[in-house]
Amino acid sequence: MGQSAGDDEREPLVSESVSVSQAFEGSEDIAAARDLARLFLRDVQAVHGLPVSGRVMGMVQVMVSELVTNARKYAPGPCLLTLQIVDGTVQISVWDSSTTLPTILPPDPGRVGQHGLEIVTAVCTSFAVHREPIGKRITASVMLADDPAGAAAGQQAL
Repeated sequence: MGQSAGDDEREPLVSESVSVSQAFEGSEDIAAARDLARLFLRDVQAVHGLPVSGRVMGMVQVMVSELVTNARKYAPGPCLLTLQIVDGTVQISVWDSSTTLPTILPPDPGRVGQHGLEIVTAVCTSFAVHREPIGKRITASVMLADDPAGAAAGQQAL
């Protein structure tokens, strides 16, 4: 994860892949997954010079928490969290061993629980579920920088 610069000026390398992955096996690891997301985004900002708003920092941690919680709750074995910077977005990808595709329930303020994917799909710019040879992978993306009005590009303010 190096920098290309002249006269000590930092310029992010567009062609460089910036990502991190970690496996999680227990429900106690959900906090560790949030920490990984926070530290990754801090490095994206400090090392690569890419803007990461405080609002996006919080949203990504919530999304990671919800996706890893679902993987740990509904799939046997470990899950794999991958965070990657792609074209000004952070892609959050969670693989788990279950072949059962998730159900995104319609909003229901009277329902207790099961709002995780509802939250994720409300704040992301893209959302996809892919079957893998073993299990499935859920990927959601969020823009790294907010616009001047405070809402991330392509998203409505919450």
